[in-house]
Amino acid sequence: MLIGVPKEIKNHEYRIGLTPASVRELVERGHSVMVETHGAVDIGFENEDYLAAGATIVETPEEIFAQADMVVKVKEPQPHECRQLREGQLLFTYLHLAADAQQAELLAASGASCVAYETVTDAANGLPLLAPMSEVAGRLSVQAGAYHLQKAQGGMGALLGGVPGVAPAKVLIIGGGVVGTQAAMMAVGLGAEVTLLDRSLPRLRQLDTEFAGRVKCVYSSSESIESYALEADLVIGAVLIPGAAAPKLLSRDLISRMKRGSVVVDVAIDQGGCFETSKATTHQDPTYVVDDVIHYCVANMPGAVARTSTMALTNATLPFVLALADKGVEKAVAANPHLLAGLNVYKGKVTCQPVAEALNTEYVPAAALLGLTPELSQAAVASVK
Repeated sequence: MLIGVPKEIKNHEYRIGLTPASVRELVERGHSVMVETHGAVDIGFENEDYLAAGATIVETPEEIFAQADMVVKVKEPQPHECRQLREGQLLFTYLHLAADAQQAELLAASGASCVAYETVTDAANGLPLLAPMSEVAGRLSVQAGAYHLQKAQGGMGALLGGVPGVAPAKVLIIGGGVVGTQAAMMAVGLGAEVTLLDRSLPRLRQLDTEFAGRVKCVYSSSESIESYALEADLVIGAVLIPGAAAPKLLSRDLISRMKRGSVVVDVAIDQGGCFETSKATTHQDPTYVVDDVIHYCVANMPGAVARTSTMALTNATLPFVLALADKGVEKAVAANPHLLAGLNVYKGKVTCQPVAEALNTEYVPAAALLGLTPELSQAAVASVK
């Protein structure tokens, strides 16, 4: 198979779909790889590194979209990239379609097979291709929040860990998954007073044991969210419903009653955001203010540490890239219900149920289009819910 890796074009996005080490693995399996020139030069991977790994360097992304059998990216394709996709081509990247109806329509119109990193599952009902970026985003969320609490950045002027004689800042984390756990670890490490909310009692017990009482683990309800948000200096939204739009957990009214100069960081912004006042921002212009509350809603947070993020992501995606390249999309997803769960658009149809529900559009099970057994179809649907 011919695999193409274009340079990412979103604002301040420096990650890339494959590292030279990943390219070498593919070439050793008999595949060909084409990489856009200087695609990862900003994170220390030169054209010469890709050439040494066996790739071909091309000058334009148009060459990649026109020739490649599979396009491997990091971020969702922009509209003009979607229009370059073609029937029979395979796209493997983050898509986050639940909050992007235009992209879903363009991908369906292209006829390409589109597999989304964020809905690929594993045997433990985890999201193995989302997890590494969630780890990065969780850790970054505390760094970003602490920075914007500084007075020069518009915040209230609070030091997250305080000092002897001065109480630390109060951090509220909503969601006890990968993002929330990593955020709690960083916030505790910086000396903050940390409260974490989640609706799973087993998860709260697990986190209470893991943090040995250093994090206050509280059941998430409308009352607890309101109570702790009003006391918080920093709120981190870390909720996730796989494939679906994020629930709105902080209302505009609640935001208006929070402390002046407090900060909210919405890590769920790729899925539409979990605060009513959230709107996507960029690393170039990362924040805005609503009712004296600073909002940090950067949609590609891991791009801030693009070298670390790229290596963490490609470590996770490579086995799936190899499976798709070795077998082709139909055989690869037929052999693996977890990869089948990642197939969001196929033959012009939305094939991920949470995405279809979020977009209020027709859902067609991928297994039905592929002629697979109902059991495999049910397994794929169950694994992404």
